[in-house]
Amino acid sequence: MRIASVVAMGGLVLSAAACGEAPDEDNNAGTGGDKYSACMVTDVGGIDDKSFNTSAWQGLEDAKAENGDIDIKYVASKAEADYEVNLTQYVNQDCDFILAVGGLMSEATKKIAEANPEQQFGIVDADPGVANVYPMQFDTAQAAFLAGYVAAGMTKTGKVGTYGGLPIPPVTIFMDGYADGVAHHNQVKGTNVQVLGWDKATQKGSFTNDFVKQDEGKKVSDALVAQGADIIMPVAGGAGLGTTSAAKASGGKYNTIWVDVDGCKSTPDCSVIITTVVKNIPGAVKEAVLKAAGGEKLAADPGFVGTLANDGVSIAPYNEFDSKVPAELKAEVDKLKADISAGTVKVESAAQPK
Repeated sequence: MRIASVVAMGGLVLSAAACGEAPDEDNNAGTGGDKYSACMVTDVGGIDDKSFNTSAWQGLEDAKAENGDIDIKYVASKAEADYEVNLTQYVNQDCDFILAVGGLMSEATKKIAEANPEQQFGIVDADPGVANVYPMQFDTAQAAFLAGYVAAGMTKTGKVGTYGGLPIPPVTIFMDGYADGVAHHNQVKGTNVQVLGWDKATQKGSFTNDFVKQDEGKKVSDALVAQGADIIMPVAGGAGLGTTSAAKASGGKYNTIWVDVDGCKSTPDCSVIITTVVKNIPGAVKEAVLKAAGGEKLAADPGFVGTLANDGVSIAPYNEFDSKVPAELKAEVDKLKADISAGTVKVESAAQPK
């Protein structure tokens, strides 16, 4: 069963690819006769990246669990050259909904969608500006602002750090929000916490230039720790695991803040993760697929933008740090969340979804 093309909005953001073995192609399903087929193409991080791709697949699984007439499957891209091939494969298989995961897939998705205007596509954390691509984007600056405020309230050295995988909008949006959260703490609490690894004004900072290699993440965070940072937020996919594992080995010298998926659910390093800047990718994907399978047209403009107000972004529980985060700081963060949601505290980043 094929639904009508949706009106789309476009533009892309990057998926933070992470570590993990890419699975076999075309897992978990075939398209059945009356089934609504939702077919996902992963980014190079693979289905087991504990981040972007894992979250998107969870959304498809959740949609299938709610509607048994939905059939799901995925193909894992092992290199960027696979994107167009994998997307085209699913067009040829008459998939009803084809989901691309992440900003690295923007151009390929745009090209294949324009060539197949009757085919319904969706893309996570991106907006390629094509009428039949439904974009799901996330204003992670809002949640990162809360994380920066937490870091400023928890640091003992007066220095906190962050670094990215690449200097692109889906990465720098986290870093902008984090820096602004620290600045807000300094303003309202009279502190002078310094952010290492990112200067929002100049948009310059520290990067691994990689989203997989853990040794690159460790190398960058080692430099930040050497400068005095005792809390670090990597925005570098699996490369960030080099930071969390090194933090665990440091015997308490420094701790971390994770991104995308609650680090206590997605990494082995919960003991050094204060909180996580979360994107509710599963919820966005589930809702889109359920609506499309039900025959509803997905309004591509404005598509979906996750915010604190609609629970599209959030910060995770403090988990093992729950007893270490002061009650006063927790209350201040809750109030900030409400103020940002209400628009009384503005969070701005050039990388925010338009």
